[in-house]
Amino acid sequence: MAESEWETEYFEYRGIIYDVTHGNYLTRHGGPFDRGSADSYYRRPTEPHYWPEGTYKGEKVTQDKMTEEEIVEYNAGVDYNETVIQDYKVW
Repeated sequence: MAESEWETEYFEYRGIIYDVTHGNYLTRHGGPFDRGSADSYYRRPTEPHYWPEGTYKGEKVTQDKMTEEEIVEYNAGVDYNETVIQDYKVW
C-alpha cells in the first residue's frame, strides 16, 4: 500500500491527540513513539529513549537527555500498543 493510501488515524494520550498514521513523522523508525510501541511489543521494560537518525543509528538519546514532550511521546507509544494494537512478540 502506498504511503498516500494509508487512512489517517489518531490516538489520544493524556489529552494530546497524536496522528499515528503509518509513515508520518510521529511513527518514524527510531522516534520516541516508535521506541515506546516497540518496547511494549517486545515486552521490554519501559525505558524512555529514541534514536534521532533511525533505530540503532547515530547516538541513542536516553531519558536524562529527553524533553518532557519526548518522554510523553514515548509513553504514548507504549500505551498505543497496550490499548489499541495489543500486538506482542511471540517467543
